[in-house]
Amino acid sequence: MNKAFLTILTVFVAETAAIGAQFRELPLETYLDKVKGGWAGQMIGVAYGAPTEFRACGRIYDEDIPKWTPESIRNALGQDDIYVELSFLEAIEEHGLDITWEQAGRAFAATKFPLWHANKQARENLLAGIMPPESGGTRHNPHWADIDFQIEADLFGLINPGLPRSSADICHVFGRIMNSGDGFYGGLFVAAMYTEAFFEPDVRKIVEFGLTQIPSYSVYARTIRDVIRWHDEKPDDWRATWKKIEEKWASRPSGRCSDKFPGFNIDASLNGAYIVMGLLYGGGDVAKTMEISTRCGQDSDCNPSNAAGILCTALGYSGIPAEFRGTIPQIANDRFAEVKYTWNTLIPACEKFARQNVTRAGGSVTMTRGREVLVIPSQRDSTSH
Repeated sequence: MNKAFLTILTVFVAETAAIGAQFRELPLETYLDKVKGGWAGQMIGVAYGAPTEFRACGRIYDEDIPKWTPESIRNALGQDDIYVELSFLEAIEEHGLDITWEQAGRAFAATKFPLWHANKQARENLLAGIMPPESGGTRHNPHWADIDFQIEADLFGLINPGLPRSSADICHVFGRIMNSGDGFYGGLFVAAMYTEAFFEPDVRKIVEFGLTQIPSYSVYARTIRDVIRWHDEKPDDWRATWKKIEEKWASRPSGRCSDKFPGFNIDASLNGAYIVMGLLYGGGDVAKTMEISTRCGQDSDCNPSNAAGILCTALGYSGIPAEFRGTIPQIANDRFAEVKYTWNTLIPACEKFARQNVTRAGGSVTMTRGREVLVIPSQRDSTSH
């Protein structure tokens, strides 16, 4: 073979391989199964943990968790863990993916549903003319490090499969309405884990990837690294890890609202630790993941909701045990509180924006062997610095 031709061929093959490595393919039917899994997981997790919310502050919840019944899932329709983030989706539908801070802020200010902590203060700030990012900053929002955006960021990962940078861009618009610092990083972390769960089945790797998307020096990242390290030291004893987290991190004042009872802590990083404990010690089992995140206490409906949402994105809706997802079809046309969406209208809305995000990022939607495929560009490099 001609040496010059061989050289050209080698370069062509290398360049083709490099181009291929820059994209990942996700069949649309797989995306839909996983986005359904993510929403179902959130709904199941929040309904599972709702009866225990804030009943164990600064201690492990060792009482019986109410038994799951087919009717339990209906509780999710009225939960702020769901309806607040769905109000973000409404705002995106009105203004598009290039929605500005002011547009997002005014949409949030116009809501009438009950809010607490950073969300409540943010809405008050917005109504007083303080727009994002100041509405969620340390000067105007004493709850800036609270859990609020962490429990509302799932949406942004679910409409950005495999696209952590695109997810972070929209997180910066909505997350700074109510949070900053560790409170904001919690949302980035959660959303990034969702983006990776579309491709990665291993929960440990999903958690580790989420860490690459937030500043390594932050209290939030340091807390999660401690969870990983202590899990590795005692992989069969989540209670030992819980005790170490409590001793080292629960005394931080940022999440200890003075108007609540002793031990109450709504800090994003502490509750984020409980999400990760559920994922790591749950070992890919939905029931075990939710139980551990719930028994860790504090905001024990939000934390299993995040944990189950991430896990069930990785599993897909079809991979969720029937005992948990079996009654979702029965409420699929019932509206979530405070917003326009039902289960049956929510999924198409997410699909629409997933398609847009993929193409905006430089990918495409193609037909391959008779089925639609999302061709997704790689955004997996670290953004933490």
